[in-house]
Amino acid sequence: MAKRDYYEILGIGRNASDAELKKAYRRLAMKLHPDRNPGDQKAEERFKEVKEAYEVLSDPRKRSAYDQFGHAGVGGAGAGGFGAGGGFGAGASFGDIFGDIFGDIFGGGAGRAGGSRAQRGADLRYNLELSLEDAVFGTTVKIRVPTYVTCTTCGGSGARKGSKPTRCATCGGHGQVRMQQGFFSIQQTCPHCRGTGTVIADPCPDCRGAGRVQEQKTLSVKVPPGVDSGDRIRLAGEGEAGEAGGPPGDLYVQIRVRPHPIFTRDGNDLACEVPISFVTAALGGELEVPTLDGRVVLKIPPETQSGRLFRLRGKGVTPVRGGAPGDLLARVIVETPVNLTARQKELLREFEGHVREGGTRHSPRESTWLDGVKKFFENMRL
Repeated sequence: MAKRDYYEILGIGRNASDAELKKAYRRLAMKLHPDRNPGDQKAEERFKEVKEAYEVLSDPRKRSAYDQFGHAGVGGAGAGGFGAGGGFGAGASFGDIFGDIFGDIFGGGAGRAGGSRAQRGADLRYNLELSLEDAVFGTTVKIRVPTYVTCTTCGGSGARKGSKPTRCATCGGHGQVRMQQGFFSIQQTCPHCRGTGTVIADPCPDCRGAGRVQEQKTLSVKVPPGVDSGDRIRLAGEGEAGEAGGPPGDLYVQIRVRPHPIFTRDGNDLACEVPISFVTAALGGELEVPTLDGRVVLKIPPETQSGRLFRLRGKGVTPVRGGAPGDLLARVIVETPVNLTARQKELLREFEGHVREGGTRHSPRESTWLDGVKKFFENMRL
């Protein structure tokens, strides 16, 4: 009787990926396994077909030969497990199928073990506080970071010099042990070697078998111009040392800019408040305004109102990734004079009297506001 096509048995196309092939096999194997179909001869025969098809198609060399020459190209390969002496259950228990599934989920599986202890080191974070000037213009800062580095005595192996780790006898070096419970076979981390696959009988006296020691290291951090709070600078390979010779992690320097006594920052713009006297506001004048790179003269036109915003182009922050610098926004605040003498108060009252003569509006905002209040109360009476 001619054998059925392996792809047809598994219900997949000839261009099916390895993942699709494995998925189809698992689905059919769990459905047809005799442990779930006791006494069902047809299910057992179907299961044998499924397993044979999978054994051939999961092997790249055999699959290529099968695609070119059919069953003749593989010479019945894959069926040996069902011949005399092998028996149905040889290497194909229901627990093994579940073991593969749980192994993939939880990261186990003998096929991916091997006892490698090497692991990448952890990333570290360092909070760096800067002045606004250093953030805007850039600087170089030296920092001290507590971290784990590879033990120089044992070279990261964890074993005393002249010795080396040995294969774990509990898991055979796989780092995983399998627990059988009825139909289920579940893999878990080996409790003896904790998943490393090796044990250290004679640990290094300096690192006590860890392969790493803790120390403080000094690093030079180059802060580019234009950084702001929340920005991060990545120092590759400056994190914790990896375990058992694994690669080190990275160090991330987190930037925080301290509040400035004069300026506040909004993106690439800087802002400040400039107090002026009411005489300067009324008559106009010039005053010096500070910037981060010097002073500039700001011309105040006559009749300037409190809160007016003056924009000084290009006096802000140059973006960290390049581009045109921002602006400095200077907001003038008219100050009310304090600690007046009797004569000064008399002059102000005299000035107020002259201002109100003739009906000229010298306080446009006050007059507009009073007109609005008057209309508001008139509408309330209606």
